[in-house]
Amino acid sequence: MIVEPAPAKLNLALHVTGRRADGYHLLDSLVCFAAIGDRVTLTPGPLTLTIDGPFAAGLAEVDADNLCLRAARLVGGQAALHLHKALPVASGIGGGSADAAAVLRGLARMGHPLPERSERLGADVPVCLMGLPARMQGIGEVLTPLPALPPLHLVLVNPGVAVPTPAIFARLDRRDGPPLPPLPAFPDAPALIGWLRTVRNDLQPPAIALAPVIADVLQALEASGAQLARMSGSGATCFGLFPDASRAAAAAAALARSGWWAVATELAPDPRPR
Repeated sequence: MIVEPAPAKLNLALHVTGRRADGYHLLDSLVCFAAIGDRVTLTPGPLTLTIDGPFAAGLAEVDADNLCLRAARLVGGQAALHLHKALPVASGIGGGSADAAAVLRGLARMGHPLPERSERLGADVPVCLMGLPARMQGIGEVLTPLPALPPLHLVLVNPGVAVPTPAIFARLDRRDGPPLPPLPAFPDAPALIGWLRTVRNDLQPPAIALAPVIADVLQALEASGAQLARMSGSGATCFGLFPDASRAAAAAAALARSGWWAVATELAPDPRPR
C-alpha cells in the first residue's frame, strides 16, 4: 500500500500575461502548498477508484474524466485507487490536479515512469507534481523552483459556490498584463506579505463579478485580522495570512460559523534536505 498526500495548492499571486492562438491563457504565478489536502492510497490490482471524505459527494467514482483515473491511464498504471476528498471540489486550490499528481507519484513508486507532459491533464498538474514553492509560467508547464518560503499562518475559506473557470477568463478586462516583478529573497513572513501587496490575482475581479460572495469572504478575512486576503486561482477559495497560529485558528472558527468551509493551516513542510 502506498499513501500519497495531495496538498492544497495556493496561488499567492497570479498575473495573466497573454493568450496563445489555441485559446490557452499564459500565466505568471507564485505557487505554494498548504499542510492540508486530500490523500490518495494505491494498492496493487486492476485500475479502480473509490472515494470517501467530506467532499466525496461532489465526485463520481466511475466518471471516466476523473483526473485520478486519467492520470493512471496516461502512464498505463494499474492500481486500486482510493481518494480521501478533504478539499472542496472545483475550488481554485488545485484539488483535482493535486489528486492526479499524487496518483502519478504513487505509480512512480510502483515502477511507472512519470509523464513527460503532465500539463495534458491540467495546467496545475506539473506544479502539483513537483510539490515545491515555484514560479509557474506559460500555461503551467514552465516551472522555476523557489527556495523554501518563510512560515505562514493561513486560513482557507470557501463559500460553497461554483465559479466556472472559462466564464472567469471570458470576463477578463485584459489578457496581456505585465508579468510578476522579480521575486526577491523572503527572509520572513512580513517581507513576503509586503511583496504580495504589490501584486495581485487577475482572476479575482471577474470571479467577484460572477460570485459576489467572494468579496464578502475577503472582507470577512480582513475583518478577522488577516494581514492579506486574496482569492486563490480561479476561486472561489480565498486565503488570509495571519500573524500567528492562534489568531488564524480563532478566525477560522468564527468564519466557519457563517456556514462557510474555513480551516486554519500553514505551509506544507518543504521536502528538500536542509
